[in-house]
Amino acid sequence: MEIPQLSQTEKEEGLRKAAESPRHRHAKILHEPGDELNRAFNFLLPDSYMQPHHHPSAEKVESIHIVEGKIAVIFFDDRGGIREIFVLEPGGRTEIDVPAFTWHTYVVLSDDVITYETMRGVYDPKTWKSFAEQWAPAENTPESIRYLEHLKEEVAAL
Repeated sequence: MEIPQLSQTEKEEGLRKAAESPRHRHAKILHEPGDELNRAFNFLLPDSYMQPHHHPSAEKVESIHIVEGKIAVIFFDDRGGIREIFVLEPGGRTEIDVPAFTWHTYVVLSDDVITYETMRGVYDPKTWKSFAEQWAPAENTPESIRYLEHLKEEVAAL
């Protein structure tokens, strides 16, 4: 897969927007509303927490490609137990496909990360993803800070 190029200015702007965001991440959307192929660059900082989630439709296979930095992608079972951890970084494993219906999240392992992500299916916020509300805290809560630290400890123990 060919990854579009980002200029240094675009990288700096994306990381600046991530730093200004309460979620400490920013998405640069490349597709148009209604497109069948969704494409985005994601700019992530170390304290960005994304509540574990899955994409509940067979065509929604998410492909994550590392552009800069180092990130761990974590797969969970249906009860929140960690099944697998994959580290993406330039010079190592650089991409992963997240199967539909697979609970997952990530942990940033460098000062910042830029990923390029794709997924099939027309975006509808009602059906795009389901969050692991039974076993993972929501974003921007005190519990999410502790949970992210727990995930970082699990990744460090590899």
